[in-house]
Amino acid sequence: MFDLLQIVDSLQQVTKSTGGDTNGDGHLSFFELLMMGGWIMVPLGVMLLLAVYVFAERSIAIRNASRIDNNFMNIIRDHIVSGNVQAAKSFAKNTNNPVARIIEKGIQRIGKPIDSIDKSMENVATLEMYKLEKNLALLSVVAKAAPIFGFIGTLVGLMQLFSGINNSNEFEIGTIAGGIYTKLITSITGLLIGLGAYLAYSYLNTQIDKTANKMEVAFADFLDVLQEPTR
Repeated sequence: MFDLLQIVDSLQQVTKSTGGDTNGDGHLSFFELLMMGGWIMVPLGVMLLLAVYVFAERSIAIRNASRIDNNFMNIIRDHIVSGNVQAAKSFAKNTNNPVARIIEKGIQRIGKPIDSIDKSMENVATLEMYKLEKNLALLSVVAKAAPIFGFIGTLVGLMQLFSGINNSNEFEIGTIAGGIYTKLITSITGLLIGLGAYLAYSYLNTQIDKTANKMEVAFADFLDVLQEPTR
């Protein structure tokens, strides 16, 4: 039966053998763990910052784009049905969201065939979707690249570890365990960053789909309004 004190002492020796315990207290802080990952932590840190920036910037942009007044289409309908097309156009132009810009394009084409109006509005909708999805692909890249960088760091670290053992002819369990423990930090970090980026990408895509649905509903409502008789 192993003595608990011996186990703790062995773990502390492994911790010290990694070289990450800079203050010599026998424990590794979060910062010390990160530093033990080596140079590969630099690109991982860059990818983390990039993912956080893209997520924050896109979240704000998508939230602003999805803010649509429930009475917007009712006001547009009242203006068009009453024959006051200019008022409807001004109202849509002064409203800053994708739905308003799509409707504004449709109002500008009033008097032309429905197919022409439909096509013009579809072109604007495509452009608005492109704006919503701007830089979103970067999150997908980080989600795939971060785990790969983490594994590369682990493999490179293991090669260096065994190369050092081979050159020095030393075979101490504490040194080997400590070295492997150190190099696994890059894999864990890469996986966590990749998972976070993937979840952020999925969340933003869901929010974009909701905004796109609002755009489609307003699109259909506007075409219906054009079929209503004027007062």
